[in-house]
Amino acid sequence: MCSTPPSLDAWLAEVKAEAGAGGAGMYLLHNGVVRDYTRAGQSVAGMALSLDRVRLEEVLAAAHAMPGITSVRAWVNEGELAVGDDIMRVLVGGNIRENVFAALKELVRMIKTEVVTEAESFT
Repeated sequence: MCSTPPSLDAWLAEVKAEAGAGGAGMYLLHNGVVRDYTRAGQSVAGMALSLDRVRLEEVLAAAHAMPGITSVRAWVNEGELAVGDDIMRVLVGGNIRENVFAALKELVRMIKTEVVTEAESFT
């Protein structure tokens, strides 16, 4: 079962409205999808993905606690996914450019290594 991902445009509009005139100076978005091949060149047919929701909330809180970070949002899919389906959507906003990049990179890494369990199927 694949759930419908949120609109990245809507997320961006919402966090900008929440921040008001003195909002973040930078927003970064990440959209991860099921690729049709692995790094080793294997052809992927699909992926089964499960999610630890408690750990997701913890990693979101850790990213939001970084200095200069004003906005953090993440949506992670779960269930049986096909090639091209969205795995995750992540938004980070803030006022310290280096920290926005670092927070996004670390948040995506932690979701991939600590929040989800994935099993690819091959053709």
